[in-house]
Amino acid sequence: MTSVVDPPLDCALCPRLSGFIATWRQKEPGWHNGPVPTWLPPEGEGAVRLLIVGLAPGLRGANRTGRPFTGDASGETLFGALDRHGLALGHRPGTAGAGVELVATAITNAVRCVPPENRPIAAEINNCRAYLEPTLARFENLQTVLALGKIAHEACIRALGGTVSAHRFAHGAQTALNGVTVVSSYHCSRYNMNTGRLTEAMFDAVMADIVETVER
Repeated sequence: MTSVVDPPLDCALCPRLSGFIATWRQKEPGWHNGPVPTWLPPEGEGAVRLLIVGLAPGLRGANRTGRPFTGDASGETLFGALDRHGLALGHRPGTAGAGVELVATAITNAVRCVPPENRPIAAEINNCRAYLEPTLARFENLQTVLALGKIAHEACIRALGGTVSAHRFAHGAQTALNGVTVVSSYHCSRYNMNTGRLTEAMFDAVMADIVETVER
């Protein structure tokens, strides 16, 4: 489901990203290859209590499928945790989000277009705040934001009108800002999971804390 707070398929705010996507449209015309819209639960935006904000779409994951984290290796960790804590239904190990239905949860990214080497630059993060700010504002019943990684954390803090110096990133940290609780976690990327910087138990602990803050 898309809305006016999602960038158009031909968004050209960031020349480097739009050029990268144009190249992949020629290579893989059957892929989504465009800004990835926010993914909502079946009941719509009024049901959203938790918004998860990742970094950016993966090239062969969300950029291919058109749904955040779907097809990405990081989706295996995210959807498994959401399923265990009652925030998603239908997760099957090894499917990376295919067939998943969100519960009281929406998922988006700080940067909506896939960046080369999974690394958006500062200007691209700042440009995409034009979509993150209205995304955060669109959910009238939003209680909690889960920011995955430092970049997503800082983008959310700025989009909510705060300063990074007053709301610093730390794994498992919580801060109140503009009427919502911002919870931060290391990103559930394959690299972080493989190196042990983030473990399933650490991520589950963050999710358990979130469930206590989300009224459904």
